[in-house]
Order: sequence, then structure tokens, then C-alpha cells
Amino acid sequence: MGGPEAVVILVLAFLLIGPERLPEVLAKARHWIREARRMADGARGQLREQMGPEFDDIDWKAYDPRQYDPRRIVREALTEPFDDPAGPSSPGDDPGVEEEPRYRPPAVFDPAKPVPFDTDAT
Repeated sequence: MGGPEAVVILVLAFLLIGPERLPEVLAKARHWIREARRMADGARGQLREQMGPEFDDIDWKAYDPRQYDPRRIVREALTEPFDDPAGPSSPGDDPGVEEEPRYRPPAVFDPAKPVPFDTDAT
């Protein structure tokens, strides 16, 4: 956030909150910001304590989402060849599939025959 944006926010805050409540609101905001920083520093310290010296070796800039271009990521994903190591390479390799499903003509309703009844479905 640059200087002009901060000035606009301060002017809007002054107009919306009013001069009599502005110091109180600013004190609360300062308290919230300090509390958030304290919590972030505590989490960082706890992570550093748990990871040990490996924490300092991490390149945090590599995890910054602002550096990623979604168009480039999609383009790379679409141009890479797809290999599915988990799936079967041919229909005969999958033990669950024995043969191709066959076409079954639709059943014709015959009022003389009893309707099929499934006890588990009711």
C-alpha cells in the first residue's frame, strides 16, 4: 500500500468514524495489529523450534504465491505428457474388468409377469 492509498483510507476513516471516536478506534486497531504480530512471531518461533536448523535453510520466496503465473502453470500442465502410473495401460491389465460391457436391449413391460421385487431396496 502506497502513500496515496493510506491518505484516502485515513480521510475516509476520519469522515466515517468522526474526530471524537478516532483515537479510540486507532488504539483498538494498534492493539489488534500488535496481537497479530505477536501470534505470528510465536508461530514462527514454534516452527523454528520444532524444525531446528532446517528452518533457516528454507527459501520462503519460492512459496510466495505472487510469483506464480496461472497461465504459465496451465500451459505447462497441458503441454506435459500425461502418464498415469496408477491406472491400467490396457483393458486386459485390470483384473476387475473381464470383458467389454455388452449392449442389453431395454426391458419390455409385460403386465402378465410379476414385477421384480428387491427386498433390500425397500
